[in-house]
Amino acid sequence: MSDHSHAHSGGSHGTLGSLMIGFAMAAILTILPFGLVMGEVDLPRNLAIGLIMGMGAVQIIVHLVYFLHVGKSSEQGWTLVATIFSVIILVIVLAGSLWVMHNMNENMMPMPDMEQMMNLQSQQG
Repeated sequence: MSDHSHAHSGGSHGTLGSLMIGFAMAAILTILPFGLVMGEVDLPRNLAIGLIMGMGAVQIIVHLVYFLHVGKSSEQGWTLVATIFSVIILVIVLAGSLWVMHNMNENMMPMPDMEQMMNLQSQQG
């Protein structure tokens, strides 16, 4: 067996320093949204949701770059294209699901109050 059979086809797997930077960034991007929710920070609801989702998106990028080593090199071109395609599909599925759930919630018939239903039953019986 030659020494080349064990070589990796991709680039570098990162140094300990770059992995620790990625870990620190991922930890911060986890702790901050947690603090926003648990600390009941006085922010408008839409702004808080936007901040949490934004930090989640940045965390995805941190994981892709620091841990999955997705870069711009020619060897990783197809990996990057596949990742972008996966993100597009994920956005379409999530947006479609939220749209359907919102429309169902808006168009559902209101449920009568249980107390009113019990009163109607007792009056009829």
